Amino acid sequence: MKAFTQETRQLACALMIVSGLLSASPALAGGKPILASLNSITTLASTVPANGDVNPYGVAQVRRTTGNLRAGHILVSNFNDSGNFQGTGSTIVDVAPDGNVSLFAAIDAAALPGDCPGGVGLTTALVVLEQGWVIVGSLPTAAQGTVFSGAGCLIVLDSLGRPVETLHGSLINGPWDMTVFDGEQEAKLFVTNVLDGTAAAAGQVVNRGTVIRLDLKVSGYAKPVLESISVIASGFPQRTDPAALVIGPTGVGLRASCASDADDCDRDGALLYVADTLSNRIAVIDHPLGRTTSAGIGRTLSAGGSLNGPLGLTVTPGGELLTVNGGDGFITEITPGGAQVAKTLLDDTGSPPGAGALFGLAFDPAHGVYFVDDASNTLNLLH
Repeated sequence: MKAFTQETRQLACALMIVSGLLSASPALAGGKPILASLNSITTLASTVPANGDVNPYGVAQVRRTTGNLRAGHILVSNFNDSGNFQGTGSTIVDVAPDGNVSLFAAIDAAALPGDCPGGVGLTTALVVLEQGWVIVGSLPTAAQGTVFSGAGCLIVLDSLGRPVETLHGSLINGPWDMTVFDGEQEAKLFVTNVLDGTAAAAGQVVNRGTVIRLDLKVSGYAKPVLESISVIASGFPQRTDPAALVIGPTGVGLRASCASDADDCDRDGALLYVADTLSNRIAVIDHPLGRTTSAGIGRTLSAGGSLNGPLGLTVTPGGELLTVNGGDGFITEITPGGAQVAKTLLDDTGSPPGAGALFGLAFDPAHGVYFVDDASNTLNLLH
């Protein structure tokens, strides 16, 4: 890829900042919350592939066409197999804007190109890099989804859906969700972990959940190279749960003003948001791109109110946060200052409505909010 000049970097950085301000949404430009202009829900497709995997968790939008990846398509990872056993799903499906569904990847634990302790059970941790690499988390179980079988890993796939490597080790322990800072020659993965001490506590809360950052060297022609791993946040509450398998720090979203290859960008101004599910709050981790020490549980951006066990989380180009609840079927919008300004019901089934149904989501300024509903095993669009 052609190298940037200093002038190009400065222009790119400025354009990204301006673009973020202008594309936050027409509703925001009029002084209204984003959710105020999104009042319809369309079911785009079933997320159940031919092998019967269910329980869609991860959502990632493809930004650039390469290989089998098509710009504008949505990838969805499945956590359960056809028997509905948690931590045993092995597929990623591709949903086109017109609702057409194809299988992007079927991952065989026995044929992985590296270790993944315990096997395969694909989580909400799912990202697509600009260079065409897809990275998905695995938190595996055994005995029909009742026993954690290992620490899991991150699985790197190429643009054709083929696993090319695994990222695993002592700091990767139950990768639950993930976001990425994606640059021309580097990527920084931010991953929440929920297994440290959790199984041994047998349902009691342990304050050992972490957020780690993996620094990768990336290109379009060679698989990513892991350069370092750092714990940048720790001490989040987590526990096992008979219905949800495990509850701990979940959604992560990054607010950064410009690309990682722009030398003049203020990386210290970036913020990482974490859905601290059991504490019913959104945490903020300062200086996430460069810090090498833990920020603990961070500072609180917003807590209580419309939050009810926040799970999936995404950050809009303008800096607003959108997060979905595990305790009910609502999505909540939060300003960069922490004010909860709007909420919308996404799932009204069950009692209470929508409990445990919502996980991954992605915001597209041109279309709305893509979200999975694991009560119906569908990908939906709030628009």
